[in-house]
Amino acid sequence: MKYKNVLKFGGTSVGTARRVQTVAGLISRESPVVVVLSAMTGTTNALVEIANHLYRGERQDALAAIQRLEAAYAIVTGELYFENEIAQQAEEFLLATFAGLRSFVPGDFHPLQEKAIVATGEIISTHLMFYYLQEQEIPVTLLPALDFMRVDKDGEPDYFYIKQNLDRLLDEPDVAPLVITQGFICRDAAGEINNLKRGGSDYSAAIIGSVLGVDEIQIWTDVDGVRDNDPRYVPNTRPARLLSFDEAAELAYFGAKILHPSSILPAKRANIPVRLKNTLNPADEGTLVTAESPASDFKAVAAKDGITVIKIKSSNMLLAYGFVRKVFEVFETWKTPIDTIVTSEVAISLTIDDTSHLEQITAELERYGTIEIEHDLSIICVVGDFRPGRPGVVARVLQALGDIPPRVISYGASEHSVSLLVKRVEKRHALVALGEELFTK
Repeated sequence: MKYKNVLKFGGTSVGTARRVQTVAGLISRESPVVVVLSAMTGTTNALVEIANHLYRGERQDALAAIQRLEAAYAIVTGELYFENEIAQQAEEFLLATFAGLRSFVPGDFHPLQEKAIVATGEIISTHLMFYYLQEQEIPVTLLPALDFMRVDKDGEPDYFYIKQNLDRLLDEPDVAPLVITQGFICRDAAGEINNLKRGGSDYSAAIIGSVLGVDEIQIWTDVDGVRDNDPRYVPNTRPARLLSFDEAAELAYFGAKILHPSSILPAKRANIPVRLKNTLNPADEGTLVTAESPASDFKAVAAKDGITVIKIKSSNMLLAYGFVRKVFEVFETWKTPIDTIVTSEVAISLTIDDTSHLEQITAELERYGTIEIEHDLSIICVVGDFRPGRPGVVARVLQALGDIPPRVISYGASEHSVSLLVKRVEKRHALVALGEELFTK
């Protein structure tokens, strides 16, 4: 069977019994499709809390957290189903699931068990949807992601394995046109339960869509697509209706919460459009992400907090070769990605958001020069048409900032964006100023 689209629904989209019913109505009209579900809102955080209690040996606290989560789901099932055989199946499933969580409480606790606990959220949400669709007499197949989704020894998707097993499972004669599966969770190269990290349900949907060659990958959340600015800080934002893969990737990486950064690559590789839609307003067209989009001076602005800037200054860098390579090797050794980098004749400034190995990185960099570090910064990324030879575009960005002095400016590496580093306390002011200058004039 040829599946038309892959639809992914986030935690807020399935966060209550009423929203599960809404999503069920949407997906039942779209088949043949594969539907990827996240855990219900708050579930993953609750499961992480349970795992943390177990790591610390706080068994009673873990049991109390399990009981709270089970009680919350009892309310959901009470609102979701009629009193019938399906409701009983759902209740029995939850009883078995939470009994499984309690089985982790005695004895020692290790990381493999944590991964199994955290995977429970998606398993619950997909089962609740599966039972509800059955109750509505809608033909549906529940396909466990752990039967086909796998990463290799480097943590990257094993596309050959995924396609081979997904095709095999979907070719079974009793598979319905509507297929439900879990996002986020997978197995590792050794066959143990693992996951695609936070936000990984988007990634799951993109991987599935790419190996199936669907017409469109749809990411459903609770907003009308990618906004042209951060609505938490800026009033009256509007959806960016058309974005290219590269533009969307820049926005996702630099803070646009609606889309997980990793999810762009599989779609781009297979050249499959990604549409971002709102579960609460399904009639809205949302944002369409494709290989090409119409050029525009400015498409959107996103911001990323928790940035640290490291400046390495060395007079030995002047006319020397190999200096930049040595600096990069330090970050490679400690597996720390660099967000932006700018250089002068005798200095390099670069930014990171992962400071877990900052002390070791600093110690190694001090062999090459004087180190200055500044914390609590934000990167603001302005996405638009920044191709070389277009006068005045960058000037408008800098003009909008007015009296806000950027610590670092990164321009020229990408034709799609310019990035500015500011103090976090100045971020709101900067976003509002950019919105007024770039999108209202």
